[in-house]
Amino acid sequence: MSERKFGEGAQPSPVLTRRRLVLGGSLLGGALVVGYAATNFGAVAAGALSVGAVDVNPGVFGPFIKIDEAGWVTVVNRYQEMGQGTHAGLAAIVAEELDADWEMVRFESAPANAAVYRDVTMGIQGTGASHAIAGSWNQLRQAGAAARAMFVQAAARKWGLPVDSIGVRNGVVYHLASQRSATFVDLLADAAKIAPPEHPKLKDPKDYKLIGTEIVRRKDSQSKSNGTELYTQDVRLPDMLVAMVAHPSHFGGKLGSLDMGAARKVPGVVDVFEIARGVAVVAKDTWSARLGRDALKINWDDAKAETRSSDELRALYREIAKGKTDVTGAAFQTKGKVDDAFDGELFEASFDFPYLANAPMEPMNCVASVDGRRVKLTFAAQIQTVDQINCALAAITLPGMVEIETLPAGGSFGRRGTLTSDYIVECVNIARHVGGGRPVKLVWTREDDMSSGYYRPMAHHKVSIKCDEGGLPIAWRHNIVSQAIVPFGANELPTHGVKNSPYLSVASVVDARIFTPKLAVPPGLWRSVGNSQSAMVMEHTVDLLARRAQRDPAEYRRAIFTKVGNVRKLAVLDLVCKKAGWGGPLDAGWARGLAIHECFGTVVAQVAEVSVLGGNLRVRRVVCAVDCGMAIAPNQIAAQIEGGVCFGLGAALYGRITLDHGIPQETNFDAYRVLRMDEAPAVETHIVPSKKTPTGIGEPGVPPIAPAVANALLSLTGRPTSSLPFVI
Repeated sequence: MSERKFGEGAQPSPVLTRRRLVLGGSLLGGALVVGYAATNFGAVAAGALSVGAVDVNPGVFGPFIKIDEAGWVTVVNRYQEMGQGTHAGLAAIVAEELDADWEMVRFESAPANAAVYRDVTMGIQGTGASHAIAGSWNQLRQAGAAARAMFVQAAARKWGLPVDSIGVRNGVVYHLASQRSATFVDLLADAAKIAPPEHPKLKDPKDYKLIGTEIVRRKDSQSKSNGTELYTQDVRLPDMLVAMVAHPSHFGGKLGSLDMGAARKVPGVVDVFEIARGVAVVAKDTWSARLGRDALKINWDDAKAETRSSDELRALYREIAKGKTDVTGAAFQTKGKVDDAFDGELFEASFDFPYLANAPMEPMNCVASVDGRRVKLTFAAQIQTVDQINCALAAITLPGMVEIETLPAGGSFGRRGTLTSDYIVECVNIARHVGGGRPVKLVWTREDDMSSGYYRPMAHHKVSIKCDEGGLPIAWRHNIVSQAIVPFGANELPTHGVKNSPYLSVASVVDARIFTPKLAVPPGLWRSVGNSQSAMVMEHTVDLLARRAQRDPAEYRRAIFTKVGNVRKLAVLDLVCKKAGWGGPLDAGWARGLAIHECFGTVVAQVAEVSVLGGNLRVRRVVCAVDCGMAIAPNQIAAQIEGGVCFGLGAALYGRITLDHGIPQETNFDAYRVLRMDEAPAVETHIVPSKKTPTGIGEPGVPPIAPAVANALLSLTGRPTSSLPFVI
């Protein structure tokens, strides 16, 4: 085994520190690299955008599988491992088709190279939309099957036997009749000489022995438990400097006047200089950089900054939704004739959502060096292709000259996937100023990120609905007010979960519009994106409609799903009601609430058991039913649903960023509450059996929990919920 080295000339520490990462050196030399190119890699993009700084030369075997002389099967993971356990599912897909020994399977992060490691749907290398498993299913199945075929053919040639008489099990190639067998290691050299089949035979799912079983579990639990997992903050390079940045106190502010004299005198400070978004302090260590930054004397120019408070913005959004401002709405779904469809008695409701921080446990950080036109980055990259482009622009070079080594992330929830690569570009600019290829580690504190980073945008939804005699919607008007997360094209992300909802499908008239105000507060991706708001709106509205029609909420949904033919939602509805005991007896003072939502191709139903005891809201049990296509790793699906429930519940109970004259008031976990261990409910996950292509699981568990709780409270108190968080 050899020590992992970061940067040329790096030396391994002689002491076993808590976070030394040890990887097998045999993976780098003499290994058989096996993969299967299901699509044309050259068609990704033109020119520099399709070329990464790291030369990935898969040869005839491809880039996704390595088998070394010790028998280890390494699956190359092109996605970011940020705690969701994607690597286990990806490795299981390969191992199943390859018939590898699961105990001898491991993974490593792919280098940044969109020509080789792009997501086949997104067209770039990056992680998002809960797409890692779904985006790799066919490609990795074929990779594993192709590698298996190569070993079988190598054995057939060696033994002089028909190919169809040879099998593989747990990394052993065998011929039952003659009792011959050989390991992958035994056949490694011979298999390397065989061209992978263009169309390898894939297993029938009925023959799976790994996929869908409890055997498939995370491969990084030990390193995370014993502290040997390496994160960006752990990286130490020879001659490395540490940087911190003073950012404007208001979003949209800029530097007015600066006195850096005192900062320069702080021991350990190497340099102080202006950058595009503030003032950088570069020092020999983090503490010196922090003290240097604290010593800066800055006057910010807030002439064009956002200086309004949250209450003012909320009032503005309500006026926008009513059409009383110059912000015009753009239709995102229309159907039927609107003319007089909304005359007469209507059900009306509105919902307010605050800004939310991503607040991952590991704040933003990055290590960069710039040597001429070459840029080297070591950090938890989430959208490598976008980061390469943005960093190339900052360093005045080509994307192909930007090398990225991707490390695991201590959470993201969307924060590391910004389209501006904000903190990464900041680090490159600082490293470019330092120059000479000297590495610089940029460190953001949690307060930096929560006051100068990106937020889930504030939003307002206003619905007006006309119902038939049975209480089902026949006309649905829906206005959404939300900033645009993507700065180009239509503002679509806030409409996810509303657009094409079965509740709109059942109506004969739909008038749905999105209003996009422009503010200096930067909107960003947040786990499940617009679904985290739309699920609350749609599912709580439907419960209110059911109550108005004096119908059971489950029966009311069943009627709609049946009418529009949504069999997947019917299946999860039936399963969750059965497992939760819907309609059955419950302890006094407790109530059940139901919500169902589809997010990134996965349908999740949740029933929450809720009480209000002594003025305190308590959620004791959440029963979930999930249709995510074929379940690769049931244990990991349950873990992600449980994590999503707790993440979403914490946000629904407490989450908010409050602006006071434009300044964020919640900048750490003392004020920005997350769910505590004693508040976490018991979460049960039940998976709908399916043979369809797998869909995402990292985000779909988040959206239904807020409306499930709101609907339980509606049952308890008779009062609707019009804004989040529940606890203020």
